[in-house]
Amino acid sequence: MLEHGGNLRDAAKRFGRDDWLDLSTGINPRWYPAPQVADNAWHRLPEPDPALTAAAQAFYGAQLMLPVAGTQAAIQALPRLRAPSRVAVSAPSYAEHAHHWAGHGHSMTLTPYDKLEAAVAHNDVVVVVNPNNPTGAEVPAAQLLQWADQLAARGGWLVVDEAFGDTAQHNSVAAHTARPGLIVLRSVGKFFGLAGIRLGFVAAQAELLGELADLLGPWTISGPAQQIAMAALSDHAWQADTRDYLNANGERLRAMLAAQGIQSNGTPLFQWWAEPQAEAFWQHMAERGIWVRLFTQAARGIRLGLPPDDAGWQRLHAALNEWSKR
Repeated sequence: MLEHGGNLRDAAKRFGRDDWLDLSTGINPRWYPAPQVADNAWHRLPEPDPALTAAAQAFYGAQLMLPVAGTQAAIQALPRLRAPSRVAVSAPSYAEHAHHWAGHGHSMTLTPYDKLEAAVAHNDVVVVVNPNNPTGAEVPAAQLLQWADQLAARGGWLVVDEAFGDTAQHNSVAAHTARPGLIVLRSVGKFFGLAGIRLGFVAAQAELLGELADLLGPWTISGPAQQIAMAALSDHAWQADTRDYLNANGERLRAMLAAQGIQSNGTPLFQWWAEPQAEAFWQHMAERGIWVRLFTQAARGIRLGLPPDDAGWQRLHAALNEWSKR
């Protein structure tokens, strides 16, 4: 199993403390206040609720969507819906994509963002994380749509993972997924801070969504998760306030790092930089009870999410000061 952020039990076991400031995930620390769900949500088998799909289609701007148990479910399943193919996966990016496309008989290559255009001509499937996790890199929507058309002309796919796209909706291609070969993944966990309900959506043409639904099987989304997500996706006032909050705090984090001489990139939900002493920085923070995301492979560096409160910001500022003065 690949390593991911949010693994506080591992942190506690390794460093022997339980007062963690968890900045390792890039998930909104001010999560949507989940409403009380109907009692029968715990009792009935969770048949798909069309109201949930309608709320998602309205929020994401897509014509057709399929609810899935987090984008992870789709990432694991999509490679099983194609015959052996040549696949280019954007790199560095969320490692689960490459991990699963490398199996199931596919020929997978990791492709830097500046080489993706060339990869479109030589592959059957191109996977792009946009905005990228962990670096925050973005490919313009117009460019993605050109690539989707090129791939579709020969039966190929463009898979666009927009899990962190809720703060950059202007660059989403979800509204264009009625065209063949374009598949978009969206997540309720990041922007809404509801990773625990395990819910995401896939936007694509009806035939592909039907094949994916058959593969995933029945009752994939719990009843409580469906009710909570419907409330979150329909709460426009909360969404507007949250975008303002995330934009302001994302800039606050970028500026705090810049004041320490760290030039970072990212999204309103996280910042990343190629830290030359990545392991030492990770160790420094962990010893102070701050859990950050260490990357040691292609995206060698550090990713930080947003602190949840003033006390968290103060702890992070103090730890950064100590790092810069070491």
